[in-house]
Amino acid sequence: MNDYVIADLRIRIEATNSDLVSLGLKGFKPFEREPDANHAPDCIMTLDRSCSTEEFHINSVLSTFDFAEAEADCTLSATDTGHLFCIVRRAQPDAPIIFHKELASKHVTGNALCHAEVDLSLLRFGIWIMAGIAFIENDAIAIHSSTIVYRGGAVLFLGESGTGKSTHTRLWREHIEGARLLNDDSPVIRHIDGGSAVAYGSPWSGKTPCYKDEHYPIRAICRLSQAPHNRIRRLSAIEAIGALLPSCPPAFAHDTALQDAICAIIGRVISSVPIYRLECLPDADAARLSCRTIFAE
Repeated sequence: MNDYVIADLRIRIEATNSDLVSLGLKGFKPFEREPDANHAPDCIMTLDRSCSTEEFHINSVLSTFDFAEAEADCTLSATDTGHLFCIVRRAQPDAPIIFHKELASKHVTGNALCHAEVDLSLLRFGIWIMAGIAFIENDAIAIHSSTIVYRGGAVLFLGESGTGKSTHTRLWREHIEGARLLNDDSPVIRHIDGGSAVAYGSPWSGKTPCYKDEHYPIRAICRLSQAPHNRIRRLSAIEAIGALLPSCPPAFAHDTALQDAICAIIGRVISSVPIYRLECLPDADAARLSCRTIFAE
């Protein structure tokens, strides 16, 4: 039994091979905690239970998508009792990897650790999907972004894949003294009641191994787009929602309850955080412009 605290959410893995770090998921190491009788888990994942999709009554398929990295097909469905996430590896179509999150419950069950050889990329991804639902149920969102820390605050750069998020944060680190990376793919954000919006590091950082158990108040969120010039402007509230929503987990877009909760969280975040759109070239001037605007330098 191992606990991992991510964005103040305590996730407990209960399984025979429950130590994700010893399995090879090194990104979880900074978030590992001993079980604490004074801190009950917010989410309990039992991932060594033999199960099949036939055990669950599927009400609707919410999303299907290709996981090209692992040559697998993924399906998120709504069931009578919660959400079912199924990963079918094309090389092993008769041995799906299953995760089931009970509705409004702490409990996740699945068979990810039952297989003779554990596929670490699929295990990591399945935990991310289930934790993502638990985050939303606890007023937080895993958001697709590359995130810089500067002067004690976090700046999140959003954008479609290939628009240059990682390039832009690299330019900050190269040309702005004191800037450093918090996470390069999936930090978690939440709005603290009576306070500010906060960005947390996570065990999921894409192809960049940056797994930091740190959190910082969000100074700004900026959506990037490629352009033949460098130009930045602050967005209105309506524009800000449109900028943030595409970077929230797309697998949840067709679940009304999850999407409503995501919109509510986004609404609280943009009430206290400036949101910008940066049209830019991949150069140092773009990084300096966004830094100067956000931090009024």
